[in-house]
Amino acid sequence: MPGSTDTAPAGRSTIQIFSACTQYAAATLVAALRSGMFGPRSEHRRVLVVSDTSPAPELGTPLHRRPGFDALAAEFDAVRSWNEFISPFHPGGWSPREQDAPLWERAVRAAWDLGDEPVELACESIQANPAQALATVFGDSPLHVYADGLMSYGPTRSRLDQLVGTRIRRLLHLDLVPGLKPLLLTEFGVEPEVVPTDAFLKVLGELADPVAAPAVPGDGPGPALLLGQYLSTLGILTPVQEEEQHTRMVRGAVALGHTRIVFKPHPSAPAHWTRTLEEEAVRLGATLTVADSPVLAETLFESMRPALVVGCFSTALLTAASFYGLPAARLGTGPLLQQLSPYQNSNRIPLTIVDALLPDLEDPAAVTGWSMPSPDAIARGTAGLVGAVGYAMQPQLQAPLRPDAERYLIAHRDTVRRYFKRRRLTALGLPGAIPAQLTFIPRNATVRRIARRTRALKRAALR
Repeated sequence: MPGSTDTAPAGRSTIQIFSACTQYAAATLVAALRSGMFGPRSEHRRVLVVSDTSPAPELGTPLHRRPGFDALAAEFDAVRSWNEFISPFHPGGWSPREQDAPLWERAVRAAWDLGDEPVELACESIQANPAQALATVFGDSPLHVYADGLMSYGPTRSRLDQLVGTRIRRLLHLDLVPGLKPLLLTEFGVEPEVVPTDAFLKVLGELADPVAAPAVPGDGPGPALLLGQYLSTLGILTPVQEEEQHTRMVRGAVALGHTRIVFKPHPSAPAHWTRTLEEEAVRLGATLTVADSPVLAETLFESMRPALVVGCFSTALLTAASFYGLPAARLGTGPLLQQLSPYQNSNRIPLTIVDALLPDLEDPAAVTGWSMPSPDAIARGTAGLVGAVGYAMQPQLQAPLRPDAERYLIAHRDTVRRYFKRRRLTALGLPGAIPAQLTFIPRNATVRRIARRTRALKRAALR
């Protein structure tokens, strides 16, 4: 396997195991390593464990076989595949039983030639597999969690086992939204550390080197770059809805004067979607080029310098806006804020951030007049919104945020309906659950008595 070695250089005392499921995650890790966030390389043996958690990993291109991977692998002494090790199990759904963990640790150490040296882990998405599986296998090892996207700004998606949470030393994250502090793992007092942006951009530049940007016909400013997310695989949209959303992206880009368009589909998206978009572009008098190489969309930002980046709520939108200074626009976030279920769905925070910060593609004046808010402006505005949404998502884990959430909801009654569902506010007893002119009702004894009587009669009628 590329980058693998079977012997550790002399003098190394600790084995650092880094788990990555995506190229973006691996690039984040390499940026952190080069910035010295995991200590001197001479003191550790570093193993990168790659995994593919897509529904059908056998049909895709594994991370360690994608263009540009050699630039990432050079930072590690060995590269191992979690998919291959646990085959035929799927890495997204398999984890060892607690009582079997010592057996699996011995098996992993033997298969990967780890010996009996102490291990420390760096994982993403600690609430899910394969990070959970690795944390179980190496049950005594310290954990470093790193976040490679906007979900780090949201609360931990579910309650972690105390034996896992107390092992977490820190949260590493990219500064995608300057002025906003992550909520992830704050219930364990885990402090966030920012992975330097310059180091991350340098890694992305190296990934782009062996990959030629798609040839876009015509001259002039850069094209509009449309980002596909394949949200139908997550059950967020139906395939028909997502295809229509991509078509609206083309229409919106052309309405803004862009006649050169590049579409970067999700690697798992069906091929007929791109044919539909090409036909729509031709009908509108534009040309559409498909960038179907299995590489990060971010690698196109530097080489292509798009005049506009469009998506739904992809992390790449904030990478484009914050790191590259590129104009960005969103599409379809409004309906999704109401449609996304359950309320605590971990995609809600990325969706909320993108909706709050970026202009709507179908509002040309907003797109042309938009600029990224300053960190101070984000700290004053968006941070309050994200904190309130985060509390509403996980009120038990984020109980200290309740007073701030109440203040935000009282001060921003005009935005409550967009970001908060009335049923959720009611269940939590938060401001905004009922219209302001009806707030006297919960305090009115007569109304409460009538309501109780009505419910009792209804229950009796149903018997």
